[in-house]
Amino acid sequence: MLAPVLGLIALGLCALILLGLGTAKVGQLPVLVGAAAALLPVGPVVAAFLWLDRWEPEPPKLLWLCFAWGACGATTCSLLINSTAEALGDRVLGHGGGDTIAATVSAPVVEEAAKGVLLIGLLVLRRRELNGLVDGVVYAGFTAAGFAFTENIYYFGRVFADYGFGNATSGVIAAFILRGVLAPFTHPLFTAMMGIGIGIAARHRGRKVAVVAPLAGYLAAVLLHSLWNSSATLGGANAFLTVYFLVILPLLVAMITLVVWQRRREQRVIAKRLPGMVNAGWIARSEVDLLASLPGRRSWRAKARQRGGRPAARAVSDYQTAVTELAFLVDAAEHGRVGRDTEERQQALLTAMRAARVAASRASVSRKTARQGHGQRQGR
Repeated sequence: MLAPVLGLIALGLCALILLGLGTAKVGQLPVLVGAAAALLPVGPVVAAFLWLDRWEPEPPKLLWLCFAWGACGATTCSLLINSTAEALGDRVLGHGGGDTIAATVSAPVVEEAAKGVLLIGLLVLRRRELNGLVDGVVYAGFTAAGFAFTENIYYFGRVFADYGFGNATSGVIAAFILRGVLAPFTHPLFTAMMGIGIGIAARHRGRKVAVVAPLAGYLAAVLLHSLWNSSATLGGANAFLTVYFLVILPLLVAMITLVVWQRRREQRVIAKRLPGMVNAGWIARSEVDLLASLPGRRSWRAKARQRGGRPAARAVSDYQTAVTELAFLVDAAEHGRVGRDTEERQQALLTAMRAARVAASRASVSRKTARQGHGQRQGR
């Protein structure tokens, strides 16, 4: 219990440090303007990763921990190291050289490492939460979204302090078009490379893959980040647009295609394992069609909400998640990708399924009783 509390305190301190530094550099009003502008793109980015995560929703606490680490912890670490690199660069290369070194070398290396620390922690400490590539991308996306949110606050605030709101070619409006409209997914795209590596490592038990896959993902993230920053810092408008349209956008489309394909593969895995779970007595035969597709699951939750309100719908959602994790566990066992705690995890998931089923039933009965009582009072 002590470690999570200390972690939250540390993240809170990082947030206060960032707020103080931002206010000192650009002023209170610019920080407020920057925060308001930064809120607009972060919502669609987070929503996109939640959409990807519909088959087996990750624990909300872990997702928001990733976001908080990206927004507070990773940005604080990156700020300290990048500022040092900038100062050393100015001393060695002259005024302005430090900014170039920080943008093209230090920032990609340090920022992707800072964001990736938590992903490595999940792989080591919460490996059971990573069922494959989609999970790795989702956790990476939340971490990067948090980082981009804080970074945007500073960028928008600094631009407002220097140029005001401006127009489509200058000021906050121009910066927002660039960072909030054209490129809100750049940081998530960079870090998703490491998320893919983490997801691959989670599906393999070999030590070599566990090291090589995340490292390869990290190097890909650094190279992409460095190319993006270099095109903006060194290449001018033409180079920047070339990299954006010929590299960043095609890679984004490729990543989306890969993740959607992988999510469909997960659906096939679940559908394949459901009949066996019926034979084992873990689920009812009538539940197979409801569990085999996202529309079926949504319909089930909607009916549960009608009968028992939000508690029943939440219980059904918990049941569906436990079934999904159990299906993945069974599939991993068949392919030899399980650890020593497989039987313990299986029993824990079965217990969670039974508890969710009971909770849904109780909520429905409770709501029905309440309606009957209300009807009797109305009759009087």
